[in-house]
Amino acid sequence: MPPPQPSMPIFRLLPDHASAYRALMLRAYTDHPDAFTSSAAERSALPLSWWEQRLQCDPLSPELVLGAFLDGELAGAVGVSFEPREKARHKATLFGMVVSDRHRQQGLGQALLLAALEAARQRPGVRQIQLTVTEGNRTALNLYQRCGFVPFGLEPDAVAVGEHFVSKVHMTCPLVA
Repeated sequence: MPPPQPSMPIFRLLPDHASAYRALMLRAYTDHPDAFTSSAAERSALPLSWWEQRLQCDPLSPELVLGAFLDGELAGAVGVSFEPREKARHKATLFGMVVSDRHRQQGLGQALLLAALEAARQRPGVRQIQLTVTEGNRTALNLYQRCGFVPFGLEPDAVAVGEHFVSKVHMTCPLVA
């Protein structure tokens, strides 16, 4: 995979980006239903205020979403959710990793993932980040492994997609040496 290009600035999405973020995610849910636990139908029913709330910019908000605009459009995004419970505050969860089809194979996925890892490292006390990836999605699995994630389990039939089920590989990445 090529290194991220300097023209790929990754930054935290703000409530003003909610419409673009919603459109990107709804397209991803529709085009790649096996990759996400949420469905396009359930997410499209949510009001724009739900998407704006997800993009709140409080430094200690429970979630943050990073994105990149290329050619005037939101080309990719990834979220990090921080665990609020006292005994689990050392963990974060990566969610909603997406790169639009026309911007793939340009290093954007890796740039987003590395930026998400750095954002998680900046949160006091966070020691590891976890994610799930659909079993058989070699492209995503390879990207996550290149960036330091290791599998630690398989959840069979984790997500129902229509009449069939997909399993999810659980992965973790340490954030401290």
